[in-house]
Amino acid sequence: MGNFYHCGLVARRYFAQLSNSNLVSIGNKWNEKVLNGITKLSKDDRNKNIYVLCMFPYPSGTLHIGHLRVYTISDVVNRFYQLKGYNVLHPMGWDAFGLPAENAAIERKVNPAIWTKENIGKMKAQMGMMASNFNWDREIATCDPEYYKFTQKLFLELFKNGYAYRKEAEINWDPVDQTVLANEQVDSNGKSWRSGAQVEKKLLSQWFLGITRFAHELQHDLDGLDGWPSHVKRMQKNWIGESKGVEVVFNLPSIDPIKIFTTRPETLYSVQFVTLALDHSIVRKLKEEDNNLQEFIHRAEKLPEDSKKGYMLSNIFCQHPLDPKKTVPIFVAPYVLGNYGHGAVMGCPAHDQRDFDFWKENCPGKPMIYTVSSAEAKIDTSGPYVSKDGVMNENAGDLVGLTTHEARKLVVEKLTSLGLGKASVQFKLRDWLISRQRYWGTPIPIIHCDSCGPVAVPDADLPVKLPELDVLSKTGNPLSKSDEFVNVKCPSCGAPAKRETDTMDTFMDSSWYFFRFTDPHNKELPFGYDNASKFMPIDFYIGGVEHAILHLLYSRFISKFTASIGMWDGSSSKGEPIKRLVTQGMVHGKTFVDSKTGRFMKPEEIDNSDPSNPRNRSTGELLSVSYEKMSKSKYNGADPASCISAHGIDATRAHILFQAPVPDVLNWDESKIVGIERWLERMLKFCISLCDNRSITILSKTPTDMNQHEVALHNGVQTLLSSITTSLEKILSLNTVVSDYMKLFNLIEGSIKSSNIREGLSLLYLQKLTTVLYPVVPCVSEELASILMKSGYDWRQYEWPLIEEIKKSEIIKYQVIINGKMRLIHEESEDFIQDTNKVIETLKCLPEGKKYLDDVVIKKIITKGKIISLVVKPN
Repeated sequence: MGNFYHCGLVARRYFAQLSNSNLVSIGNKWNEKVLNGITKLSKDDRNKNIYVLCMFPYPSGTLHIGHLRVYTISDVVNRFYQLKGYNVLHPMGWDAFGLPAENAAIERKVNPAIWTKENIGKMKAQMGMMASNFNWDREIATCDPEYYKFTQKLFLELFKNGYAYRKEAEINWDPVDQTVLANEQVDSNGKSWRSGAQVEKKLLSQWFLGITRFAHELQHDLDGLDGWPSHVKRMQKNWIGESKGVEVVFNLPSIDPIKIFTTRPETLYSVQFVTLALDHSIVRKLKEEDNNLQEFIHRAEKLPEDSKKGYMLSNIFCQHPLDPKKTVPIFVAPYVLGNYGHGAVMGCPAHDQRDFDFWKENCPGKPMIYTVSSAEAKIDTSGPYVSKDGVMNENAGDLVGLTTHEARKLVVEKLTSLGLGKASVQFKLRDWLISRQRYWGTPIPIIHCDSCGPVAVPDADLPVKLPELDVLSKTGNPLSKSDEFVNVKCPSCGAPAKRETDTMDTFMDSSWYFFRFTDPHNKELPFGYDNASKFMPIDFYIGGVEHAILHLLYSRFISKFTASIGMWDGSSSKGEPIKRLVTQGMVHGKTFVDSKTGRFMKPEEIDNSDPSNPRNRSTGELLSVSYEKMSKSKYNGADPASCISAHGIDATRAHILFQAPVPDVLNWDESKIVGIERWLERMLKFCISLCDNRSITILSKTPTDMNQHEVALHNGVQTLLSSITTSLEKILSLNTVVSDYMKLFNLIEGSIKSSNIREGLSLLYLQKLTTVLYPVVPCVSEELASILMKSGYDWRQYEWPLIEEIKKSEIIKYQVIINGKMRLIHEESEDFIQDTNKVIETLKCLPEGKKYLDDVVIKKIITKGKIISLVVKPN
């Protein structure tokens, strides 16, 4: 059958009528034209640049229907802008490092490099079936030394500028994958994002990147990203977590003071305790002398973070900053986050729900101090008063009678004058922990010297390559066990030194890959200033919303950093890497469940003889049907290759786009693709039939002498062309694009049936339809063009049609009077009555006109204004 995935199934059925060439050569022809894109535009014509990018995949070896959806979306945008005359950058690569490849390699006892390379080959072959027009000459893989050489170079730029540093810190340890996790890689239940294991806490020396130094810009520049979905911006803002408040100092005798950040300084007179995180510096000191505290910390590490268990320090109190005579007890508790603020909170049980719950559990029966109350009601002591609006009461000292807003301002002034506080802005965002104790990742290019400390690997020695290992161990980091890798000389002093054995978080690899695509063959730099500045920021970035926080946040940070040191010109976008973010919805599969047992049913266990009532093949019982996230365990996956094989790539592409708007979940139902196939089939049949008519007068442009019927056709075509263009260019409503294609074809097909419309005009609009089909169904578009051109019709196939003006015309309702009686009303243009022969012919063709004008002789016709009067007699 040749290259069936380039020459769609429907097209193959009819192409035999048009050419004697065998289908193999036809498939190769479309392989070259469709996959290599538009070749008729010269470089001089294409002087505008646009960057269309879909998130590059991890090379698992198998593409799923979700991949097909995202690549189809990006390819539609790519082809549309090619037709618009743009120089489109539409690259593809591989996010190739990471734990899944390493774990798979350990399981199969092969090197992860071999495993990854084989998977890339498989997936690249599968991508060929999808007819996605990628710039394969720019292909990258993050595990290629020529790529990670520059990941290391970027790390060293961060190191040189003070953004990369090493410190001992409590980290999240995945006991299954045996590696450190960033906070973002631990879910709300304290489990690893990949292995699902309960994360443990450990103290280790780790490498961090100072993303918090850009926290303010990362937060506030989101407001300027008009092309981003609002929910994604909201997720990022919540993660960065900017809070405006006050830094308050609580002094302790003979111990370092406790610093606390609060957004409610007006409640300072309500403070009844201070709570420290388990890893607070004061707690670390005191636990060496307090066995009970040690025991509590050991127990608390296994408690959930929202636990209200606490331990009160013995004989240690801090001073109230506004009332030095008042002492405040100090607790240690797991609910205080060590990595937020200063790892300490002030407890106001009267005005905070969490503090209220903690006080009730640890100090039951003791009264709470309410300092804020509603102006209209008495204090309700059954719970905290948490509103930020109210009036300071008699417990608020010198703040009594002030509104909370007035009190807030006054407290900040008092603390500042006393040197015990100041206005402050805090972020939930923590610096990015990038150290990973695994093999399959980018080695951190640092050498540790006893005399010089951490020293950067010289540029001339990059990349620091991973040593080739035949088999990986399940435990420990194999890099630390390789003496040849570890033992080196210090680049600074020449003394014996040790190479860093941690590798980088794979999000570091993906945080800058879009820059490399702009200049993938640069041997000296990660990317050239001119090439990056020419294409960046990305015009369309397409991928899953699951990357809204991790990947996108890290990418924004690296982009802003590289712009800040002059690696590219980010001035117009404030260093932001993405103009427009498109988050496509997931693809859900049809899922069959045995209603009695709750068991997911395999396809071979289902009786689908009546598709509306599927049954258990063995029991005959009706099955419950739903659409759920595709997974092997639910037997509801869809293989894109089998769908393409059965229906052709164009029908598959159009079906994917037509079934749901881009951001919505797509409930995959392959049975509905038949409607798309019929539509493609009708277009090909229609084109063949029209081109068989050799008497058609070819029109190269819209004629100026159109009649009313032709004006109506013209206006309908222009309206739909405008809608298609807007949907592709502005709102990316691809399901409506397919719908408008169908409407446009129906309009053209119907015009042939009208004797009042020149066939040449219908042909002219068919040529426009052939062009605008190209982004969605490129193979069928090429075949339609081939049919037209072989019949002698030629036009600018690869140029998006201009939207012409809507033509105005006067529609008149003519009263048709026959032998003195008004028989019907007919709508036509004002020039209709100028040709009486045409009037009679038209009226005789009307169903309601035949009743009165068949088998009669028209003796006389009078036309005046809106009246057509006929005198007739029987034949």
